[in-house]
Amino acid sequence: MPFLKRRNSIAVLIFAILVISVIIYGFMNKSQDSTLPNVNKNISLQDDFTGAKIEKEDLIRGCFGKDCIPSIDNPKFDNASNALWLNDADIVFAVNYKSVQRAYPQRILNWHEIVNDEINGEAVIITFCPLCGSAVGFKRTVNEINTEFGVSGFLHDNDLVMYDRLEGNLWQQITGEAIVGPAARRNEILEQIPVITSTWSEWKKEFPNTEVLSTDTGFSRDYDLYPYGTYEKDDTLLFGVKELNKALQIKTVVYGIELNGESKAYPEETLKSKRKVKDNLGGSEIEINYKDSGEVEVIDSSGNKIIPIRLFWFAWAAFHPDTLLYE
Repeated sequence: MPFLKRRNSIAVLIFAILVISVIIYGFMNKSQDSTLPNVNKNISLQDDFTGAKIEKEDLIRGCFGKDCIPSIDNPKFDNASNALWLNDADIVFAVNYKSVQRAYPQRILNWHEIVNDEINGEAVIITFCPLCGSAVGFKRTVNEINTEFGVSGFLHDNDLVMYDRLEGNLWQQITGEAIVGPAARRNEILEQIPVITSTWSEWKKEFPNTEVLSTDTGFSRDYDLYPYGTYEKDDTLLFGVKELNKALQIKTVVYGIELNGESKAYPEETLKSKRKVKDNLGGSEIEINYKDSGEVEVIDSSGNKIIPIRLFWFAWAAFHPDTLLYE
């Protein structure tokens, strides 16, 4: 399990403390029994790499075993007025989907990474990889069957590898692609839903009636504690990336967009400054609008909305090695 920078003992210590905390807190968990059909929380992870999208050696053990970081499977929500524990500057991953507005605070997702939720009858997952800074939402459907997802304990290019509780397939969080198991052989990719990264003040001002994920998660965690130290601001990676692209400082926050087989990264600070950007991608004109709510809206020349992904530059470049960079 090679570290990118072995000399950075502080980063290693921080991660070790996180893993130990997960183990200790595991004994304090309350049970969370799902009532959803087609869910087997005891399912084994797929380890047949026939037709896999990655090599077995590409998987790195991030923590000790399946569900070592526990997903939230029965989420509870508060009204915005009751979320007094949140600060205005806190980051939330939010959805405005099927006439429902919900905010999932990063403070909670740092410790759980996956929320199995339901929005107006549709089974969805809200996912966050703290190591890549990537918050992505998907419909949680495998082979046309609704199920749940959990943390596999593996990483690939520093990114969270999820597993489904239907067949035990492994899935890449950033791309939503099945990478190991029958779903990989079926070439399945999870259908993405829009997730907006915003501050709590921006989001609640735009949507004062929003619901907020409750700290009553069924687990004992200190949601006031950020478990990764200075990770978001430094040049340290806790695990290796095959080809590290340093065209930008590696933790620069970008919005990645794919269109017609072409990909491009747009630095968040540039979008905040310009508010509106017109560009050409994949042979199509696109317009990018940075809204007051924190939403980054991308529309192509046909009026179709494209879902961007907000994440660290190194992570976008790792999974899109041919990416362009907006400057």
